[in-house]
Amino acid sequence: MRSIASRNGKIKVKRSDRVIPGFGLSLGITIVMLSVLILIPLASVLLYSFQLSPDKFVTLITNRAVLFAFGTSISCAFIAALINCIFGTVLAWVLVRYDFPGKRILDGVVELPFCLPTAVAGITLSKLYSDTGWMGRIFSRIGVKISYTHIGLTIALIFIGIPFVVRAIQPVLENLDPQLEEAAYALGANPRITFFKIILSELRPALLTGFALAFARGIGEYGSVIYISGNSAKDHTQVISYVIMQKLNYMDYASATAIALVLLIISFSILFLINVIQIRQSKRTNYL
Repeated sequence: MRSIASRNGKIKVKRSDRVIPGFGLSLGITIVMLSVLILIPLASVLLYSFQLSPDKFVTLITNRAVLFAFGTSISCAFIAALINCIFGTVLAWVLVRYDFPGKRILDGVVELPFCLPTAVAGITLSKLYSDTGWMGRIFSRIGVKISYTHIGLTIALIFIGIPFVVRAIQPVLENLDPQLEEAAYALGANPRITFFKIILSELRPALLTGFALAFARGIGEYGSVIYISGNSAKDHTQVISYVIMQKLNYMDYASATAIALVLLIISFSILFLINVIQIRQSKRTNYL
């Protein structure tokens, strides 16, 4: 960096050195990595799905079992994301606003679903919540079955989605100006009004981001739900990722990629919609 004196006497700082020199080289590496890791695999999904004629594509997607699988995945992922927004906000609030023994351990445990193999989580949850499991035995006494039902599916999706919400909200809470709360209290607002009118309005963009990430991850989840779902077409506990795996086992790559394409479009649409809402909310918050 170097200083340059202007005509009006002010000093302008011109940036001459960068940590990574060469815009063209950096951009080229970025485009190559994006192409190899993201764009080409996505294009291959689109290419393989075109092997089906339009009539066969529509027949496949409107198949009763496929529609039920889509409905199961989307509904359970949506409910799990909503629950994660509630409990993820509470967990992030505790980690940011309070000091207590074992806080660092609890903060690290939040990352556990990221590093734990999803198949291990699925086997553990299915055994834990089965009728003979430690938790499932308690619920079975009152007639509630968890494993191999939509309830078990939702619990597994809550497990893998909670870190997205916590990690999205946590930095916003850490950077939240405490003077906003002090001003609200000084003006006579009670804690409930302060939270919903001041704090929640600041958290809403991050909350939407965490919801979108947890929702999109839950729709296409496979490892953690494959065991606890039961995969019953009769009880409608098949998830769409299991249907795709079935097609692959039968060497029906065209049908598998066609279903995957629809799943990809749904996920992208969710992320796009949430990003639009988030941008508008951010502009509104900054304006206010």
